[in-house]
Amino acid sequence: MILLEANGIELSVGDRKLFSAERLIVRQGDRIGLVGANGAGKTTLMQVLAGRLQPDQGSVNAAVPCVFVPQMKQHSSPLSGGEATWKQVEAALQESPDILLADEPTIHLDMAHIRELEKRLRQHGGGMVIISHDRAFLDGICTRIWSLDNARVSVYEGNYAEYEKMRDLEKRQHALRYEAYTEKKRQLEEAISAKTQKAAGMLKPPKRMSTSESRLYKAGKGVSQKGVHQTIKALETRVEKLEKVEKPRELPTIKLGIPGGREFVSPTALRVERLSASFGDRTLWRDVGFALKKGSKTALIGANGSGKTTLVKRILESGEGVFPAPGAKIGYFSQNLDVLKPERSVLENVSETAAHPDATVRLVLARLLFRGDDVYKPVGVLSGGERVKAAFAKIFLGEINMLLMDEPTSFLDIPSIEALEELLAAYEGTLLFVSHDRRFVERVAGQVLDVRNGTVAFFEGPLTDYLSRSSPAGQGRPVLEEELLALEMAMSEVLGKLGAPGLKAAEAEELDARFRMLVQRRNELKKALPM
Repeated sequence: MILLEANGIELSVGDRKLFSAERLIVRQGDRIGLVGANGAGKTTLMQVLAGRLQPDQGSVNAAVPCVFVPQMKQHSSPLSGGEATWKQVEAALQESPDILLADEPTIHLDMAHIRELEKRLRQHGGGMVIISHDRAFLDGICTRIWSLDNARVSVYEGNYAEYEKMRDLEKRQHALRYEAYTEKKRQLEEAISAKTQKAAGMLKPPKRMSTSESRLYKAGKGVSQKGVHQTIKALETRVEKLEKVEKPRELPTIKLGIPGGREFVSPTALRVERLSASFGDRTLWRDVGFALKKGSKTALIGANGSGKTTLVKRILESGEGVFPAPGAKIGYFSQNLDVLKPERSVLENVSETAAHPDATVRLVLARLLFRGDDVYKPVGVLSGGERVKAAFAKIFLGEINMLLMDEPTSFLDIPSIEALEELLAAYEGTLLFVSHDRRFVERVAGQVLDVRNGTVAFFEGPLTDYLSRSSPAGQGRPVLEEELLALEMAMSEVLGKLGAPGLKAAEAEELDARFRMLVQRRNELKKALPM
């Protein structure tokens, strides 16, 4: 049953087309993820679907009422951001809407609440369109993806992982089309060059000829030359009529060295012993102890209010119970953007404290999607997400060898999150970060610190393995379902890596072994789940 249908809709802001879509349909049971870069027009499209804005062209027809959940903004409520988001989403779901339209419903939520929201949305019988930058969340709920890119909405079947596969296939096909286009153009241009040289030499008579013979020779060759010129013109026409294929955009690969790395010789980057913290009468955690190896990447996870940020700040203070390695130079990135000077450009802000060459600074900014003249924009005119990336680049490129980050993916769109993942994966320093983004944690972190039940558990290994080992069968269906979702997410990612071009045999063998292990654990969980 079709609940909502949009036909031929188009909307512009000034002279800029924001989006156009031939036909968008929401059926009973559809769970649609709307994705795209910040500023692409996702929220505006959602408002058009909700009937809050009228498109410049086309029509939107809803057979049933819609409930629209806007993105939570800054507020003066005594509730935390996560509590406010959860209250708003829960109120919307209690209405049992036929169509739910939600803009970033996971913002500020911790992992436990995100997983609970996934469960409720999968149980919801109506149709829904969800804007989100949380890829694991989109994998957990979506049956279809709407991608808003270059002012056009494209529809993909399946969840976000399936959309990624199709997007990668389209990129490879684009690369092949570009290769075929450039090769054909090269062949035609070489033929034109050869014909042009031939035509230029056709009227030159041999030296042995007399004047009269030369005149007759040129007259005869003039006719032939005219034919060559016609051939050249035909070839030039073929070049003009070639369907132009734009060169695929390739982001630079960066291997970032560590300034002052020679001073940092200890194999242990950070040691914490018998650390405790409380808030009012409540103990956040007590007798915490762990050690981080040099070059390790660690995710700090836990429920909202569990004390993650407090732990990070205690490490920054390097007080009693906190022992950084001699020579450790710590950089701290949070959502506080005071490190930036609004009147100065992105490049000026970052270069001011950079401990790397200008070429490296520009490469990192390009990798964070500051392209061309974007680096010369004053920080004051940037969007929220762009300011976050500029602040990160300023900290990241400073004279540090250990990086602490608090929710680095907040306010970033998916392309920016993926760019950040690749930068951090290649980072040679020690990394400790707070995040509720499961896909980001899985792709960046090699170990986990979990703040729960008044203590901090340390686990050597990726997030999916941690969730697997910390969820015994006796804990019941919710925990088992949580682990099952994490396993399926990991399986999808491993399959994607197995299909990557240029994969070495040893890497393929390792990935295959991991996939078989994940499948075995998934089968065990399905048997263990109470009916």
